Amino acid sequence: MDFALTDDQRAVREGVAAVVRRFDDAYWLARDEDGEFPREFHRAMAEAGWLGITMPPEYGGAGLGVTEAALMMHEVAQHGGGMAAASSVHINLFGPHPIVVFGTPEQKARWIPRLVQGLDQVAFGFTEPDAGLNTTAIKTFAQKVDGGYVVRGQKVWTSTAQVANKIMLLTRTTKLEDCARPTDGISIFYTDLDRRRIDVRRIPKMGRKAVDSNALFIDDLFVPEADRIGAEGKGFGCILHSLNPERLLIGAEAIGIGRDALARATRYARERVVFDRPIGQNQGIQHPLASAWMALEAAWQMVLKGAWLYDQGQPCGAEANAAKFLGARAGHDACQQALMTHGGFGYAKEYHVERLLREVMITRIAPVTEQMILSFIAEKVLDLPRSY
Repeated sequence: MDFALTDDQRAVREGVAAVVRRFDDAYWLARDEDGEFPREFHRAMAEAGWLGITMPPEYGGAGLGVTEAALMMHEVAQHGGGMAAASSVHINLFGPHPIVVFGTPEQKARWIPRLVQGLDQVAFGFTEPDAGLNTTAIKTFAQKVDGGYVVRGQKVWTSTAQVANKIMLLTRTTKLEDCARPTDGISIFYTDLDRRRIDVRRIPKMGRKAVDSNALFIDDLFVPEADRIGAEGKGFGCILHSLNPERLLIGAEAIGIGRDALARATRYARERVVFDRPIGQNQGIQHPLASAWMALEAAWQMVLKGAWLYDQGQPCGAEANAAKFLGARAGHDACQQALMTHGGFGYAKEYHVERLLREVMITRIAPVTEQMILSFIAEKVLDLPRSY
């Protein structure tokens, strides 16, 4: 087994780092305080070509795999920006994947270059208040009319809807009770976010303030038929293609944040002198930090294994879910230990570890909970009876 990165992969890591390092702690602290979308950072990543890393070359992308995307997102998250930095560009990588896989040539030519260039920002309207992770229970409905559909319904936890001009929208086109299977009758659209018909209400939240989350109320939104991706009623299958890459990227991002926090903690432990000795000389400080390093390294190997399997066209559901679970846990634990290592100063914004702890928390919750992952592994890997 060869664990070494290729020259191209090292170039990805170094190139992304060169952009990210231009945005220091002060920049991200300001975004955490004012809640403004990090437009300068997003623009810099677009101008450097990184928003199209996984997009087809014929539409302006680099055509690279999930391994390179994971390296990129790990680097984005590792330099102080946390999930505010990661989420501002993450959505461009595999969120629009249904367009790449199921879009018509006309749709790809119309939509992908603008995503690569950062000209369009897209919000994802999937989750609903009464459905949660049970996607088949969504109620937002697209009624067929001449030339397209009229959509009515609600969405929640829709990211970037405050700044987005496009929305990828998951709806029912056949009511659940009229479908042979729960996964039937769901359609996916990529269309203009028309604020005359979509009421966007920001949700105040614990972290990642710079990348907004919202509740959406959709009333008589007209969507042209040309904006439907894939066949009517087959949208559930369209979104499955992006689930494993998303889990791998979330794991990579959480590990990046954890490594950032760990580096800050070890630096502080070397410099902070109490009772005439650096606190890092004490095993009570050393051992938890050493454990955090081991957990982060182990989780990173699972990310790389899952990414390699995906890029080889092999099944990777178990590895992708495990990478998300282990990466989020390791990243969270490292951030928590970093705060504790700083003692009272860890509670102060000056040292940034309290912000990193708030930023990493979302990786344990979204896009799938730890309990759902454990149920998946129990059923699909250990062949235990389905529990829900």
